[in-house]
Amino acid sequence: MGSNPTLSVRRGVAQFGRALALGARCRRFKSCRPDLDYIILQQLIMQIFLDTADINEIRKRWDTGIITGVTTNPTLVRKVGGNYRDLAIAIIEEFPEIESLSLELNGQTKEDFMRDMGEFACIGHPSVTLKVPCTVEGLKFVTHCADNGVPTNVTLCFSAAQAVMAGLSGATYISPFVGRMNDNSMSGVELVRAISGLYRQHGVATKVLAASLRDAHHVSRCLLYGADIVTLPPSTFDKMYNSVLTREGLEIFNNDFKEMPSQ
Repeated sequence: MGSNPTLSVRRGVAQFGRALALGARCRRFKSCRPDLDYIILQQLIMQIFLDTADINEIRKRWDTGIITGVTTNPTLVRKVGGNYRDLAIAIIEEFPEIESLSLELNGQTKEDFMRDMGEFACIGHPSVTLKVPCTVEGLKFVTHCADNGVPTNVTLCFSAAQAVMAGLSGATYISPFVGRMNDNSMSGVELVRAISGLYRQHGVATKVLAASLRDAHHVSRCLLYGADIVTLPPSTFDKMYNSVLTREGLEIFNNDFKEMPSQ
């Protein structure tokens, strides 16, 4: 398989961000010289991923041209049934242009994650992004992956402090859980704002991937407050189009079209 320029830049971004955070003191970062203008441009383009393991739900929405990635977790996979690796392969085969496919690893320690990563690494597609929790062992694994150019997604993030540690570890993505924060009387949107501001203040290249989003209002607020990406359940994605005023306005226009003389 040939090299993928987008993947190369994405890996460079994660490594460059980590180099900045560490003061570029580590020898391994001396060869990392990504195109900074391109990196800045990429950081300014908002993206939407779908949060689902149901390939039929992806298929229904992919031709909008809006979706660039997919996130999954064991709960979503269990709902659709089947083997996790086979599902990942099926998604990649049908949507080969996908930028990122987050696949959660099973384990508690760095060694567990190292063993499980082989299940997905052998797929051999640049979109494969290994997803681990924001724990000490998870971030040890992330550091290993950053040093070896492997994309990672740090999940189950509920504080800016956790995001600091993920950024310093060289994570490609950090996933604050907005909806679950709101369920527990805390503002998930404010967490996104804190993480985004912190990363930009210190030049951390880890992308903020706002997750657990259940309504369109929170999606737009997360993007306003600096999220690079939002990952949406299919139902929330569909809600993004909806407005009663649009429906009412369209009904008026359609009725007026009917009253116009035929050409």
